[in-house]
Amino acid sequence: MRWMRQKIKVLAISGSLRQKSSNTALMKAVIGLASENISFMVYDGLGDLPHFNPDLDVEEGPTSVRELREQLKQADGVLICTPEYGNGVPGALKNALDWLVSSGEFVNKPTAVISASPSPMGGNLAHASLLLTLQMINAEIVENGKVIIPHITLKLNQEGTITNADTRQELEALLQGLEQACRGQA
Repeated sequence: MRWMRQKIKVLAISGSLRQKSSNTALMKAVIGLASENISFMVYDGLGDLPHFNPDLDVEEGPTSVRELREQLKQADGVLICTPEYGNGVPGALKNALDWLVSSGEFVNKPTAVISASPSPMGGNLAHASLLLTLQMINAEIVENGKVIIPHITLKLNQEGTITNADTRQELEALLQGLEQACRGQA
């Protein structure tokens, strides 16, 4: 007898608000690489969150914040794909994370982080900063769950297909690590 495995639910977040963001396109390409055992929900409310204000961070709080927190609660894991702005995490993504500091949705949540940039550094400063924030809110960064992709415009075509074999392999390993961690096998 073969046991049916329940699908893992992963919340995918792009750190960019730009409509033609290479990081959003990359996130969608990564979703396309995933096994049939993973279902993704793409979070699209980053631009709807109010500026973080501790005075508003109460039980009810803003509707958009409650929705983000609920989506995180329902997710088995998280995939974040972000660019680097001004040598750091984009403000909209950092704002979202600030809303999650006191609420605990990221505690022990298996998380994978990708930063990608057209620059030769691949968004490494944003990547490092994001990992510090995720560590502070007790996210579980999964094995093989940290990828920096320099020269993204040379590795992802206009149709949103990953064209570099090494990058594809690295992202497949990231997904495998995320799936294993979500199943408690890491």
